[in-house]
Amino acid sequence: MCGILGLMSSENVAQEIYDGLLTLQHRGQDSAGMVTFDDHFHLKKGNGLVRDVFRTKNMMRLTGNMGIGHTRYPTAGCYKASESQPFYVNSPFGIAIVHNGNLTNYEELKKQIVESDMRFLNTESDSEVLLNVLAHEVRALGVKKMTPSHIFKAMSKVYKRLKGSYCVIALIAGHGMVAFRDPYGIRPLCLGKRTAKMTNDYVIASESVSLDTLGFEHVADIQPGEAVFIDNKFNVHRKLCAPKPSWAPCLFEWVYLARPDSTIDNVSVYKTRLRLGEYLAKRILKEKLDIDVVIPVPDSARSSAIPLAHQLGVKYREGLVKNRYIGRTFIMPGQEKRKRSIRFKLNPIKLEFRRKNVLLVDDSIVRGNTSKKIVEMVRNAGAKNVYFASCAPPLISPCVYGVDMPTRKDFIAYNLAEETIAKVIGADRVFYQKLEDLEKAVKKGNKDITGYCGACFSGKYPTKEVTEDVLKKAEETRRKAHPSKEDHGEPLSLL
Repeated sequence: MCGILGLMSSENVAQEIYDGLLTLQHRGQDSAGMVTFDDHFHLKKGNGLVRDVFRTKNMMRLTGNMGIGHTRYPTAGCYKASESQPFYVNSPFGIAIVHNGNLTNYEELKKQIVESDMRFLNTESDSEVLLNVLAHEVRALGVKKMTPSHIFKAMSKVYKRLKGSYCVIALIAGHGMVAFRDPYGIRPLCLGKRTAKMTNDYVIASESVSLDTLGFEHVADIQPGEAVFIDNKFNVHRKLCAPKPSWAPCLFEWVYLARPDSTIDNVSVYKTRLRLGEYLAKRILKEKLDIDVVIPVPDSARSSAIPLAHQLGVKYREGLVKNRYIGRTFIMPGQEKRKRSIRFKLNPIKLEFRRKNVLLVDDSIVRGNTSKKIVEMVRNAGAKNVYFASCAPPLISPCVYGVDMPTRKDFIAYNLAEETIAKVIGADRVFYQKLEDLEKAVKKGNKDITGYCGACFSGKYPTKEVTEDVLKKAEETRRKAHPSKEDHGEPLSLL
């Protein structure tokens, strides 16, 4: 999960890309970067938040009326500044890219690029591999000036080579900007337009919130398998280039990853979370529990907790105060940082818990370690009974499409029933969202979406290459990245 943004404007774009990246900071806190173009590429990237990477002196030299930006969340345990994006190659023409997702055939592509395409790779990033695949296919056209038909011909070849999840925005020097989305639409990408003095400005971003903030009108979500080319004259060309596109957007985007003020594939994240609360309430009502108050674990669960409380006919209260200077613990680099930060992230308002039966609402339960700490915190604040509701179904299988999740044995729900999970985290009861209700909540926003990726909830992956061997290899890679805990079977603190 990363945030990507591309902008073509009649004026310099650096400041607006910076502003846009701030709206995507929730998608990645490890590093940030930007490339602009004005007959030369101007690059600045590094580890840290957007506000820390870019200084005034950097912004002054990032000139040009087209550019791309990135906020990074690494999925393979590497936090080197050299792995941050954008990446670029000098030939052909000069191409720079930003990428959100994860290539499941990375090792195979890496071998092809080095041995057959005879290209050099400087990092272990799958994004650099993707860039070189694109560069090779553009070079193979053998043309000095590319037309839209040339672009789409190259893209057809790219789609045949890539597997997994990918949303990409690329600058091709002297030509324009290209954006494309994998054939399943696993990660989000949208196109916006703004009327300028002489022409239209265009922006492409991971989430619609960037369009809103920058003053762009939402034109369309880029479709699965679709490539969009905006040429130097600001003409937009669109074409489906993948042979058999099929809907499978990530359900976890609507549960946790995206901002509530975003719309993904024409489905409001906020309204989806409202519906999730309503569906959870129907299930909890059947239990006829004595609940005094519903309290969300901030921030992602708020939208669901409000209608849940309304349906139950009980009070909604803000009982846990979040330190807003602590980042999202789910995407903090390094497990030790995640473990330390949660102790400073939340603090209870004791009067909201004292002598009350409390229903806590969180977006999900991953390992259960943080849920356990929150329940303990609430009991220490004086709660009589503590019930715990998860807006997401039980997480049981790792994501291979760009979200850093643990190995299967580290998911608390992998081998445990709800009753046992409640005992482990110290709650009186635990309630999970049903997968069919999650799908229904999204489907209600856009009936044209025919399928979803809920692999982390079901173990069923939409792309055929994800076999048991692929999963084992992904888990082994993750274990090597975090040997101090996982090799000894000790679950890591995440949520």
